[in-house]
Amino acid sequence: MNIALFTDSYIPTKSGIVTVVLQLRKVLLEMGHHVVVVTVNANNYHDPELDGDPDILRIRSLPTPAMIPDQYIGFPFEHVIIPFLKKHNIQIIHSHTEFLIAHAAKLSGKKLHIPVVATTHTLWEDFYIYYLPMGRLIPVKLIRKCVKRLYKKFFALINVSEKAHDYFKEPFMLPATPSAIIPNALDSNSFIRKPISHEELLSLRKSWGIAPDDVVLLFLGRVVEEKRVEELLEVCMRVIQKDSRIKVMFVGAGGALQDLEKRSREVSDRIIFTGYEPWTKVHYYYGIGDIFITASLSEMHSMTVLEALMSHMPIVARRDTSFSDTIFHGENGYLADSDEAMDDYLLELAADAEKRRRFGEKSYAVSQNFTPDVFGKRTIAFYTKVLEKYPERPTDAELQAAVDAACS
Repeated sequence: MNIALFTDSYIPTKSGIVTVVLQLRKVLLEMGHHVVVVTVNANNYHDPELDGDPDILRIRSLPTPAMIPDQYIGFPFEHVIIPFLKKHNIQIIHSHTEFLIAHAAKLSGKKLHIPVVATTHTLWEDFYIYYLPMGRLIPVKLIRKCVKRLYKKFFALINVSEKAHDYFKEPFMLPATPSAIIPNALDSNSFIRKPISHEELLSLRKSWGIAPDDVVLLFLGRVVEEKRVEELLEVCMRVIQKDSRIKVMFVGAGGALQDLEKRSREVSDRIIFTGYEPWTKVHYYYGIGDIFITASLSEMHSMTVLEALMSHMPIVARRDTSFSDTIFHGENGYLADSDEAMDDYLLELAADAEKRRRFGEKSYAVSQNFTPDVFGKRTIAFYTKVLEKYPERPTDAELQAAVDAACS
């Protein structure tokens, strides 16, 4: 199959979407398919290994406003993209963006008479208030209209979670657009490039002032307001007062970091902030953590939760349908109905090493549902059903049945 991936998030930018696109291309190539990428030219980015790749088309781009750092707006030209797609005999276009490059994808599909599908990576109504100027004054109905307009001309949608599926099936969105759920995946070989020994883990814990018998609550990700890190800090400040063995690590950088450091400094030295850590080293921190924690309610399908699962960690999170296939209450973690309810779950797990071990084993077992191999097979099954039915639209049931049968 000849496939084109359209995206405005690609290396050298680092994000969950970049990881998804890179993994998807890699696994599809390994399965024997031909995959090209149409993407932005990030600050005239050059890479000796990629510059000569005839299967990557980088288009003229400009940085987005400062409120969205390290992202780029592509300005695609039809006279460049169409010949590129024709040259590679593309059969289906898969967009991982909803903006200008997505518009180019839809126009290209119309010109070439091929289907254009998209993955719904972002729930914009949970994010826009943090990134748009005076975003809190913009009514959510306006955002919904914009998102609907951006997605309505895609032939079919891939939703990364039950939460994404349910949102796009709402009457105010696109209930008639066929879709299926294909969760994100995590490549263990890329995630854990260099295994870390027990001695190295102890040394890393010691370097951060963590004793061997301390229980570490770990948050890893962007330290930003939409992740509800301020609310999570409140939870952590309560539990460390009730159990002297508990320490907390926030691994990552973001706009809320400085405020969190200031607030915690006034209370305790048992809350640690590492700042930015490269992705190649984050598995070290999963290794020294005992319980993964998040209070976020804005996820679609969290990559950090997948990383925690693969790292044999129990997880305590706020209840949200984005976690419906990753966190199983009472089996590999707990889903709390309020921030305050997180306290007891954390204290219970902190006091029970055997339960943490058992939950961690279950987490790793769950992580095997999200391997690149499974992801690739499900995605190809989706493409195959779309092409089989095109130009007629398949039903949701037909798409989901095809996806589910791919790994049965």
